Amino acid sequence: MHSAVFLIEFGAIILGLGLLGRLAGRLHFSPIPLYLLAGLAFGEGGLLPLGASEEFVAIGAEIGVILLLLMLGLEYTASDLVSNLKTQYPAGLVDFSLNALPGAIAALLLGWGPVAAVVLAGVTWISSSGVIAKVLGDLGRLGNRETPVILSILVLEDLAMAVYLPIITALLAGVSLAAGAVTLAIALGVAGGVLFVALRYGRVISRFVSSDDPEKLLLVVLGLTLLVAGIAQQLQVSAAVGAFLVGIALSGEVAEGTHVLLSPLRDLFAAVFFVFFGLHTDPASIPPVLLPALVLAVITACTKIATGYWAARRAGIGVKGRWRAGGTLVARGEFSIVIAGLAVTAGIEPALGPLATAYVLILVVIGPLTARYAEPLALRLTKHRTPVIPAQPQVPVAVSATEAAQATHATETADATGTAGAAEPAPDANGRG
Repeated sequence: MHSAVFLIEFGAIILGLGLLGRLAGRLHFSPIPLYLLAGLAFGEGGLLPLGASEEFVAIGAEIGVILLLLMLGLEYTASDLVSNLKTQYPAGLVDFSLNALPGAIAALLLGWGPVAAVVLAGVTWISSSGVIAKVLGDLGRLGNRETPVILSILVLEDLAMAVYLPIITALLAGVSLAAGAVTLAIALGVAGGVLFVALRYGRVISRFVSSDDPEKLLLVVLGLTLLVAGIAQQLQVSAAVGAFLVGIALSGEVAEGTHVLLSPLRDLFAAVFFVFFGLHTDPASIPPVLLPALVLAVITACTKIATGYWAARRAGIGVKGRWRAGGTLVARGEFSIVIAGLAVTAGIEPALGPLATAYVLILVVIGPLTARYAEPLALRLTKHRTPVIPAQPQVPVAVSATEAAQATHATETADATGTAGAAEPAPDANGRG
């Protein structure tokens, strides 16, 4: 009987998630807020709390986090990461300063203590790579000049996660300063070692994993990822970081094939993860933190826009591309929930989970809107503020008959050839000029 209830509950969850995803697709909207709302509806204090399937959902949620980070690691090669670190690290520092500090300050003002401040700093810092990638594709901006700047910032944030997550894990576990330093040293050593191996022996690893049979490739990559993630967690390093490093180590056709095979599994278990986070958040706890979440969302939306604008300006992108870059970076999503989920599991601050849920719900809705409308709105506002300089009257200049004849001849020659005096084409609306 218990098995039948479990199948009914879990089947209903998967079916509901599929319908919500279809609805979000028709509305050209990220399904993440709908998944969170579904978790709120069926969690503690919700409309219909689940019982039999909750333990399985918890395991599925952990796999979802691992697959999210693995698939993210597959997007980048070790050489890409090293190149981004060398050229774009100032943008990463600006990103951290403008977006992590508001979260830390908010936690301290709310009286939550230093550990919660470090956690909330991560929640407000990391943009949603999944949502942003989907928005760029939907808006047809993958080929824009500002898109590499956006992706560089996301890569730096993902690299920072390899250092940040072990720190959070140590703080939440309440270990001593010495033990925390050892954990961080292990994390940095593992990350550096994996990057070195990926740079030197990435092709060898890819050949070892590679297989023409999709079934064998799926089993080997998934098994390797879960094994490394488990070992990393046993060493007090985040399992998600271990999965991310496995993704970096794979490259070429193996990475492409793995991406195709694991994308459906990633989507399934990531949806289960968002539901699981909602299950452990009481809907009644959200209204008291809704105002702080809204204020924090507005502040950090502005700071993300400023980050993208500054980074694009540093890269020599035009004004329109700067605003597009800033507006695209606003969305928060999966990583913010992953960080908050660690804190909720540790139980350091009861209000942190509801505030993070409300915060992500607000920005995952606002993010696609700022990506689309930040540029035209900013240009309209700045255009109204720009003073209009009246045209100066032209003073006729006397020229000789010889000079006039020479000017006329030059004009006729230019018209005939179509080359002299040709103006440089202006960039189009997408900055591809």
